[in-house]
Amino acid sequence: MPIRFSLGCLAAYLCSHSLPAAEVSAAVNSIETVQLDGLVVFSTRVALQEPASTFAAPVSALRFEPRVDVQARGFAEAQADVSIRGGTFENTGFTVGALPIYDPQTGHYSAELPVSSYMLGAPEVRVGAEQAAAGFNATAGGVAYGWRPIRTGGAVSGGFGSDELVRGEFYSGFLAPEKVAGFTVGGDVSGAASAGDGTLTGADHDFGRGNARVQLANAVSQTDFFAGYQAKNFAWPNLYAARNQATPRRDERERLQTKLFLVNNRTELGGDGDYVQAGAYYRGNRDHYAIPVFRYNAHHETTVRGAAVEGRKGLFGATALLYNAGVVADELESTTLTFGPFASRTQAYGTLQGEQTVNLGERSELVFTGGARLEGSDRDSSEVSPLASIAWRRSDGMLRRVYASYAESTQLPTYQALKAAPGGLFGGNPALARATAANHEIGLELGDAVWSAQAAVFYRSEDNLLDYVYNPSNPLSARKATSVDLDTWGAELFVRRTWEAIDLFVGYTFLNKDDHYTDGKAASFYALNYAEHRLTAGAIARLGSGFELRIDNEYRHQAENSLRRYGRDNFDTALGLFYRVPCIKGLTLGAQADNLWDTAYEEVPLVPAARHSWSLGAAYVW
Repeated sequence: MPIRFSLGCLAAYLCSHSLPAAEVSAAVNSIETVQLDGLVVFSTRVALQEPASTFAAPVSALRFEPRVDVQARGFAEAQADVSIRGGTFENTGFTVGALPIYDPQTGHYSAELPVSSYMLGAPEVRVGAEQAAAGFNATAGGVAYGWRPIRTGGAVSGGFGSDELVRGEFYSGFLAPEKVAGFTVGGDVSGAASAGDGTLTGADHDFGRGNARVQLANAVSQTDFFAGYQAKNFAWPNLYAARNQATPRRDERERLQTKLFLVNNRTELGGDGDYVQAGAYYRGNRDHYAIPVFRYNAHHETTVRGAAVEGRKGLFGATALLYNAGVVADELESTTLTFGPFASRTQAYGTLQGEQTVNLGERSELVFTGGARLEGSDRDSSEVSPLASIAWRRSDGMLRRVYASYAESTQLPTYQALKAAPGGLFGGNPALARATAANHEIGLELGDAVWSAQAAVFYRSEDNLLDYVYNPSNPLSARKATSVDLDTWGAELFVRRTWEAIDLFVGYTFLNKDDHYTDGKAASFYALNYAEHRLTAGAIARLGSGFELRIDNEYRHQAENSLRRYGRDNFDTALGLFYRVPCIKGLTLGAQADNLWDTAYEEVPLVPAARHSWSLGAAYVW
């Protein structure tokens, strides 16, 4: 009980050296604010909202998300490949509002969103026909975020932990008291910083992030103007170049600077779900990657400019039109990735679908959706992909929705089509072709006021999928970018149940892949790095007297891979204990631990795992 005892002592000290509770309450209530939850919720599908090792990033809420596999090098907020339904990080997309936030050439930085989680809504995982219709250049799945409405209030937090960790974050939002032309004007700012020595030798980090946003809103419309900057300096043994050289272990360092500027508007057009959303953005990412022992230094700078629109419009009766369109232009300057056709390019896409609803009576209906998506580029030919789905929906009862869908999608190769000079550490392939995927899926949704469940089975057939492969007979070989064909079968289940004192959520994923390219001649580094069975289980227990226990667990049985060390099975637990101080409204004290069992499981083959870490902290919201 040492953690509980120390938190109780600290709470008693704070209470004894502060204003009386009545005076604190009067002071708080005299200010017109919107009281935030003591623990701000970034996702309702996981228990712990922040990591123990740094401040929260958008990827943090995905670590134990049942349908997302975060394959981290070190910890997820440093470098994370995000995989959905057995795909690779290259065919997972990210969307904020109407905008696909794209990292075209460096691949591993797709999840680098320099945005405070206080400003974003909960992540929505898109798969199948939904991803094919609304995503961009990502065939397996996508993660979509919306912009939170601004409220007057804020939060400040700080903490310390193992391996010399120190971290802090600040967020503040404000709404102007008077409207301008019928719009409420709001603004919010956020800053965060973190530094530590890391759980391994040669694994330090130093992070910083700053955000500012202006928002115009009324009853039906919200426009967000956003600017964000993030700088990350971190090291990790065998970060990327594992197995490329005879040295069994080397320290590698990466310095990232990411800028994001955007504007996004969403306007609701009526009570039937009609809306239009549009925006534009600029993203810049600078990367300095170094292996000091080899005097290897690589500098990359990518810039992306994009604009997009999406929406739904009822035409007549039960018929509606669904649409989206966008253009994305990118450019790469690099000291090593200098060959190939895709150093710069412009891509455009558009989706048009018809939706027909048939009323079946008894509060149920059939919804038919069908259409096509067109994608093109100035570096490649265009491609048309069909989309179709049928869904039965009911507004009451236990069974809420049953659906079936078929969707095709395509993707141009990214950094894998750019190769280093001959003899370099990473072997690219300028001849890589456009990848295509066909997804078949059936699923259902159940639930009532206290519990919900979703289940799906799917089959995805992929041609010209991009993977990196090794020659297993040569332990010093470089990995080579290769076009491969792969079939993936899968099943997913997620259940959430709420009681007065506890929330419980359980997820299970089964995956099986039929590959046609390894057969003892090659070892896959990415496409075959997946869990055949993955079980997640989280709980939030309200213990009373202001205490709350949050726990996330993951068990996985990984597919066999000749590159993997330390076995195929792993059980991971993240645990947090929190205490809301009764005499200071809004103050919460917490203790957290990641990798509770200190396992050595490699999320990316040959890359050492982050070991056990802990932190203590306090957060105050107003």
